[in-house]
Amino acid sequence: MEDLKSKSAAELNEDLVAAKKELFNLRFQNATNQLDNTSRIKEVKKNIARIQTVLAAQKA
Repeated sequence: MEDLKSKSAAELNEDLVAAKKELFNLRFQNATNQLDNTSRIKEVKKNIARIQTVLAAQKA
């Protein structure tokens, strides 16, 4: 969480886009039964929420 707070808004937006792409790919793999580690979906969702929280705090 501390490394997220030290990043700029532009860097956080890049991380957010990358995390959303990864989540999309994980969901696609899960739907086609190719995903081995299903807990990774939960981790990525939490990371997206963390990034959005830091972005909201920076805007305020």
